Amino acid sequence: MKKYFLFVITLCLSVPLLYAQDPVAQKYASLITPELAKKHLTILASDEFGGRETGTLGAEKAAQYIADEFKRLGLIPPVNGSYFQKVPLIEKKIEVSKFSINNNSFINGKDFYISGNSKTKSIQTNEIVFVGYGIDSDVYNDLKGVDIKDKVVLVINKGEPVKDSISVITKTRKLSDWSTSVSKRIDYLKSFQPALIIAISPNAVTMIQKYASYFNEPKLTLQKGGDKSERGSIDVINITPAMADEFLKSAKKSYETLKMEIDKSSIPKTQVIKANVNLTYGIKTKEINSANVLGYLEGSDLKDELVVFSAHYDHIGIHGEGADKINNGADDDGSGTTAVLELARAYTQAKKAGNGPRRSILFLGNVGEEKGLLGSEWYSENPVFPLANTVTDLNIDMIGRVDPEHKADTNYCYLIGSDKLSRDLHKISENANATYTKLKIDYKYNDPADPERIYYRSDHYNFAKHNIPIIFYFNGIHEDYHKPSDEVSKINFNLLVKRAQLVFYTGWELLNRDKRPVVDVVNNNMSAR
Repeated sequence: MKKYFLFVITLCLSVPLLYAQDPVAQKYASLITPELAKKHLTILASDEFGGRETGTLGAEKAAQYIADEFKRLGLIPPVNGSYFQKVPLIEKKIEVSKFSINNNSFINGKDFYISGNSKTKSIQTNEIVFVGYGIDSDVYNDLKGVDIKDKVVLVINKGEPVKDSISVITKTRKLSDWSTSVSKRIDYLKSFQPALIIAISPNAVTMIQKYASYFNEPKLTLQKGGDKSERGSIDVINITPAMADEFLKSAKKSYETLKMEIDKSSIPKTQVIKANVNLTYGIKTKEINSANVLGYLEGSDLKDELVVFSAHYDHIGIHGEGADKINNGADDDGSGTTAVLELARAYTQAKKAGNGPRRSILFLGNVGEEKGLLGSEWYSENPVFPLANTVTDLNIDMIGRVDPEHKADTNYCYLIGSDKLSRDLHKISENANATYTKLKIDYKYNDPADPERIYYRSDHYNFAKHNIPIIFYFNGIHEDYHKPSDEVSKINFNLLVKRAQLVFYTGWELLNRDKRPVVDVVNNNMSAR
């Protein structure tokens, strides 16, 4: 008998705990249907919305559609009686009206690219200062006895003097931090207040070829105190080695020969070089109309605590090379936005029937995710509800497709971040899936060594930075990611609904359990984005 008793105990401990299904939860989860999901997504990912790029009319139309749905469902408008939280964005674009060297003109995004924040600036000079590698060490100093204040400086922006495979600085084969630090030499040169730094970048050709359109496109940033363009900033122009040779013509040198001379002699070749430089450029800015969309469902006895269901409604707009240039973003992230709308409908129906949540819910449509998680960053720094009372963010970004790794078995979902801050949350998520949806949960992108860095690439990250437990629901990267071919016709609505129901069941437990999930994991990777 004793042996039998021990066998039973051992068996029980080896089998995962099974939780009884809640028929009330199932009733409202079943309200999330493929038919209704398709209705929403067909509108959100239509050509009429023009790819929903932040700052465009298409994005405004999407935001209004979400707000209208929140209103129809009876959600409370929590932003001083509005569903819209204005996100103050400014569009910045570098405009170069002229850049010539010795009367030869060069083109931004072809021969060079600029990193800077200056208002319109004109530079005319007939000489520049070549400062080699721009290094200051005990054994090698490019700037010894040289004044570069208010001068145009030309610097080799990679590497350090190396002779016979030995670093002149470290005296070993290991390079110094002048090479391993991305910004050290530029920061060092800026401390001398030059008028402009022109950095010879060996990889500039590759960068320009790969990101030519990016360098010429406007950039959106959050407008915060003290970050406006300043006339006194020191900018950096990254140029190709071929463009550097134009600067060095009068010295009858090339970038390669000067570099070889420095390496061979281990002596700086800092010198003033005659070159007629004529440059006019600057940042043009304008304010952009954008907003997060918020709908609030009040809870009961634990109403001061909050669970957030989030998705970004923006996408990348109109561009491309084929006949169809509208990036409709059906999966990214029309699918997540659709899921949030359907979750809102299910939970509001539950409350109307007397089965409302104990904790309150914020349904959050973020703007500007594609521009750098800007909408969620703004909300996390200007929360409508206290972050201290925010229990969890369940973030949905792409749940309507199947990636190449799961073509043979589509019953899956990637989960990211569930265990990064709270073991409670991870258990709740695992139990919800085991009890109800029974998806194959893939934690590939949850690995801290994930080269795609997915954990840092969607809106949940701005909650996690504030120590709020999160789960990110994701279907992986597919062949239509960020292409006009990300269309509604390719969405698997049954799978979208099943994944959305997993979010619903996880949220149901979070909203109604006695205790919020405990933050009990130290995440040392929070600043690694």
